[in-house]
Amino acid sequence: MDLSTFLRGLAIGLSIAAPVGPIGVLCIRRTLADGRAIGFASGLGAATADGFYGAVAAFGLSLVTNALVNQRLWLQAVGGIFLCYLGVRTWLAVPAAASGEAAGGRGLTTAWASTFALTLTNPATIISFAAIFAGLGLGRNVRGYGAASLMVLGVFLGSALWWLILSTGVGLLRSAFTRDRLRWVNRCAGVIITAFGVAALVGLML
Repeated sequence: MDLSTFLRGLAIGLSIAAPVGPIGVLCIRRTLADGRAIGFASGLGAATADGFYGAVAAFGLSLVTNALVNQRLWLQAVGGIFLCYLGVRTWLAVPAAASGEAAGGRGLTTAWASTFALTLTNPATIISFAAIFAGLGLGRNVRGYGAASLMVLGVFLGSALWWLILSTGVGLLRSAFTRDRLRWVNRCAGVIITAFGVAALVGLML
């Protein structure tokens, strides 16, 4: 039962993280521009937020879920503005030559914090977790704090595993990107991230 619960959480974490979205684009761009450590730290920020929302769903914290859903418009507005900011900043970023130097603690923390905040402000995340848990009947089958904690651990590790695979795979291609190519990566990523932000803001008016 414990292994089954953990594996279900692992599968949920992977399925939530894998679809390509603004976080994926940001992780790819940061990996190419700043290295695998920064790219993976960015992914861990999203994985931490996934773990938080997984805990809300697994522990049946309906008050928290309802509060987040009720504030989804504000969260969507904040997330949309943040995405537009990141998109413009990414477009304007000056690519640096690839180096083998390890990223500093401040850079890793900033990369983690930005994607953590961005994922938390996405109301679709908590709705996705609630829908998955309800659809699989996990609210009924996961009983006790021990089983719920194991489920949350699986969600976090599943999400983190995806970001590790993505940042490692993209990192292998980093040496092939010159400053000119990185400039185009920044521009393309900036447009895509900004488009996600604009779509979020436009969605508020529909």
